[in-house]
Amino acid sequence: MQKPWYKQFWPWFIIAIPTISVVYSMTALYVFSQNKVDLVAEDYYKKGKGINQDFSRLRVADALQIHGDISVQDTNIVLRLNKGELKSYPTLRVMFTHRTLAEKDFTQMISPDMQGNYRFSAPEPIDGPWFVEVEPFKGDWMLNSRLNLPSSDPIQLYGQKQR
Repeated sequence: MQKPWYKQFWPWFIIAIPTISVVYSMTALYVFSQNKVDLVAEDYYKKGKGINQDFSRLRVADALQIHGDISVQDTNIVLRLNKGELKSYPTLRVMFTHRTLAEKDFTQMISPDMQGNYRFSAPEPIDGPWFVEVEPFKGDWMLNSRLNLPSSDPIQLYGQKQR
């Protein structure tokens, strides 16, 4: 006498394959919808148009012979600025942008000490790949650099020439 179909191995095996696929797909869909990657900006067209303006500000920094370096240890950050042809050390806006995690980005307005050193603290210890932009409050020139943290050596900040 033959067993009924629901007591045999092969029908359940054949049913299990698409069932497992559906469960896996639903799980993957849920995980991907909860963990979005912010690699593409929503206003990418405006940002793309602004790149030319950024390049001109980098060239202004080169013309004024402004450069500097930045050191990061845990949350302590020290930026040393060579003011070049500037008359005094300006108040700076420093923007740290993580390459893939937008929620880690932060901006600080900082003032110098008498030697042109700018000291400030990050909201949390920073490590990994970062992009840093330094500009004065008025925004007429800009320095930038890519950072891979942690780094024991200071990272150079330049305008257009050192790219």
